[in-house]
Amino acid sequence: MAKLNNVEQTQLILARLMEGGQEDDDTCQELDRLTKLLNDDAEAKKKGQSICDVIDDVCVDTILGYLDMRQADSVRGHAILTTSSYLKAAGNKGGEALQTFFFDRVKRGTYDDYIVAFCVAAAVFPIAPDITADMFLSEGFLPSLDPLMRRKWKSRKVETACLEMLNAASMNAQCREAIQKYCTDWLEEVVDQDPNELAKAIHSADPDVHVTEGSIAMRRHSEAVQNLAAVILAKLRAVPSSAQQTTEGPETRIQQANTSIEDLTKMFSATILKDPENGKRHSVEGLAYATIQPAIKEEVAHNKELMKSLVKILGDAPAKSPLTYGALSIFMNLTRYQPAQSEEEKKMNQLKAYANAAGKLAPTNPLNDNEHVSERCKRVFEAGIVPVLVTHSRHGSVASLNLIVSIIAALSVTSSLRGQLAQQGAVNLLIAAFMALPDSESQGKRTAAQALARILISTDPSLVFGGTRARPQHTAIRPLVFILSPDPAAETRDLLPSFEALMALTNLASTDDETRVSIIRNAWPEIEEQLLSSNHMVSKAAVELVCNLVQCLEGVAQYAADSPQAANRLHILLALADAEEEGTRSAAGGALASLTAYESIVTGIVKRPRGVEVVLGLCSEKSEDLRHRGVFVVYNMVACDGEPGKMARKAIREKNGIEVLKESAKSSRRTEVVEVTIQALKVLLEQD
Repeated sequence: MAKLNNVEQTQLILARLMEGGQEDDDTCQELDRLTKLLNDDAEAKKKGQSICDVIDDVCVDTILGYLDMRQADSVRGHAILTTSSYLKAAGNKGGEALQTFFFDRVKRGTYDDYIVAFCVAAAVFPIAPDITADMFLSEGFLPSLDPLMRRKWKSRKVETACLEMLNAASMNAQCREAIQKYCTDWLEEVVDQDPNELAKAIHSADPDVHVTEGSIAMRRHSEAVQNLAAVILAKLRAVPSSAQQTTEGPETRIQQANTSIEDLTKMFSATILKDPENGKRHSVEGLAYATIQPAIKEEVAHNKELMKSLVKILGDAPAKSPLTYGALSIFMNLTRYQPAQSEEEKKMNQLKAYANAAGKLAPTNPLNDNEHVSERCKRVFEAGIVPVLVTHSRHGSVASLNLIVSIIAALSVTSSLRGQLAQQGAVNLLIAAFMALPDSESQGKRTAAQALARILISTDPSLVFGGTRARPQHTAIRPLVFILSPDPAAETRDLLPSFEALMALTNLASTDDETRVSIIRNAWPEIEEQLLSSNHMVSKAAVELVCNLVQCLEGVAQYAADSPQAANRLHILLALADAEEEGTRSAAGGALASLTAYESIVTGIVKRPRGVEVVLGLCSEKSEDLRHRGVFVVYNMVACDGEPGKMARKAIREKNGIEVLKESAKSSRRTEVVEVTIQALKVLLEQD
């Protein structure tokens, strides 16, 4: 092979594939070699030696034939990669060859040809949706499926291949509308057929003939075919077409439907509970679409046995499989909260609804309100979902990891679940997911970080990171810093993630100096920005974080350094100690109480215009806690050694500080406040 050029290698591989009769592993290897040659063909084209020139209709027929459902799954998997590479390398010629193959097979009209044509369409739809949709929507094709599916003698394989094709096509809006128009009636007939009905009058001349499910002599649809038809109907019901959404009147097709989404859900649920091994793939996919509807969410969430079965199916499902994605989608639908809307967004949505519905505004479904979603989240948690999500997160695809993060984020909204989430490994999951998600998945990273923040707000960090646990505490800092600044890609400014991140960092900063230093080095500019937030809740949370950070020397250095930046920071902190919001004043007072143990801070306050007035203002507060902070700051200042202490005592006396402290002592009832106040007064009353 090495001595042959690319064209000769391609011809040899195709000859082997046409010959057939190889072991599956050998076939997969040949397909892989052809895939590599096709992927490398872009360079060869520049030299005028494209291998696509030797891939004629017969060769295309051979490649696509390996997508047949009767081939081994491994062979089909490799064949779809080869097909994808061929369509990419051949361009328009490849699309034309695919269409020629499909219509030739359909035109022949044998069971074997139908199976191959439908299998190819189903497999190629996700990788070449435009080409396949054109084939699917070609004039006369969909109506021709009606008599095929209503034939007296059934072929399970033909029906399965046809329905797999419809299932893949129903992901496309135009195709979904066409299926709704031409296929709904016979799809409902398939679903409504009694699965226990025995085939009647099969070969009346020979009533003892044995008929298997795979036989074309069957007069009824198999249960697997019924399940697949139900999945397609679920997609049509759950995601109505634009025509359904705008059509009014008693004669609309959607009102003629015999099989409701509720009926389909019962069918899927019964299959999962009765025969989870054989019927789970299609039933899980069907439920993934059915649970888009609020009423179905409630029905599924309240079925404890079904919830346990779905968790087990997810636990047993292979990583990166369609079954895993389908099961995760169900739990995502059950736990999804409606996005919070500003008043402006609500008005815009109302205007859009009026425009789209000819003046009719659809009411919000109460089953989607936060109370119902929270209750569903509790039921999902009780079903034991978290350990299964932790396991899947280690090997999942980016798409499934996003779903896992979204589910954990929804569960974390309920504060009573946060401690248990931490115990079951959610913190490690979220930190690992944040690191694993690529930068292009910014929203997924933000969701993971916000869920992490919520859990760490309500949990003692020592219980999550302490002891022999492998993940150190500082690994949580980077995700939290990521959401300190509002999302630049969002249309509206959501400050909740920033607030929750600040609260979580404050909790972490209450533990040890190593964590405080790490926060300062990784997040100080963002924290300073939030100190000046126009939202008083965010500003207050930022000051509370600073109050904890200045317990370490690196935090003190941000204010005590001999620089304009440090002086400006002290100015901002004094301004916050005089803010309107009591919580902000309290946090700023706490920070000043720690900082005034250092001479440079005392000097800075004295030299700052209104600095002493702000400190004495804290001593005059109605709140005993605030007065305690105020008198502690005053005591630190007046008890300071050297010139800074002398300057402080002089400035406080000049600002009537002695009288302020006397009033504070009279109005205080707590011993610790009175004691500090008296100590400060003693120092002030002494002569320098």
